[in-house]
Amino acid sequence: MEHQSLLTKLVEGYNDIFKYADTRVENWFMMQSPIPSLLICIGYFIFVWVSPSLMKNHKAYELRNLLVVYNLAMVALSTYIFYEFLMSGWLAGYSLGCQPVDYSNSPQALRMASVCWLFYISKFIELFDTIFFILRKKFNQVSFLHVFHHGIMPISWWFGVKLVPGGFGTFHSTLNSFIHLVMYTYYGLSALGPAFQKYLWWKKYMTSMQMIQFIAVTIHSTQLLFIECNYPKIFVYWIGFYAIIFLIMFANFYVQAYLKPKTSVDIRTKKVMNGTSENGAKAKSS
Repeated sequence: MEHQSLLTKLVEGYNDIFKYADTRVENWFMMQSPIPSLLICIGYFIFVWVSPSLMKNHKAYELRNLLVVYNLAMVALSTYIFYEFLMSGWLAGYSLGCQPVDYSNSPQALRMASVCWLFYISKFIELFDTIFFILRKKFNQVSFLHVFHHGIMPISWWFGVKLVPGGFGTFHSTLNSFIHLVMYTYYGLSALGPAFQKYLWWKKYMTSMQMIQFIAVTIHSTQLLFIECNYPKIFVYWIGFYAIIFLIMFANFYVQAYLKPKTSVDIRTKKVMNGTSENGAKAKSS
């Protein structure tokens, strides 16, 4: 009876949440239920877990041409998403303070909802970052930070699009799309080969940009703890929590990679690491 009561409460809670679902997106691709997104995320985690065994008896795949095309396509997609977030909101009257979601059918409101959905879909495409690492047997790149970030974004953004496709919460996605267009530009240049390595001196600054992004998102989110705003607080808490967790993770990575004194083992490891890009092709060893 207790189990049945708990299940009943869970179902009631689920139904209560979706009383507030945005009817404009209910028939859009993947938006009918969170189950497909959740299953893809679970499948992603399982794939990462079993991938060392799957690749154990296989040579690393050479994917240079594919990586060049993939990264350039991601630059184009990230640029378009960034532009759409700006033109449908942040350069079209959005406030950095309280900014409720516009649930109307106006062209601007629908444009914002559409780019939120496209941003959500892009999180599935980005799972190929990990797949390419694994196919190339770059398991050292498949860190907890990488997997955690890629694995939770799709399901997180399903709820974002379903309930709040626009408004205050799109501040972080706008910044994130800009960071990604810079990041995939780096990856694309790196995948072109050794001749382009001299243009990639700015790698560590990408980590700095990531940290600045999370600081900005944390500050932006925190303000709604002190002012009234017609925007669901649960999403404010989640965005703020997410930003703080990733700020800590990226700061730790930055310290370990760029500030911590290097031992002889670290130096040898760095030389090996310098022979590859983040998801690009093999580079010239130093």
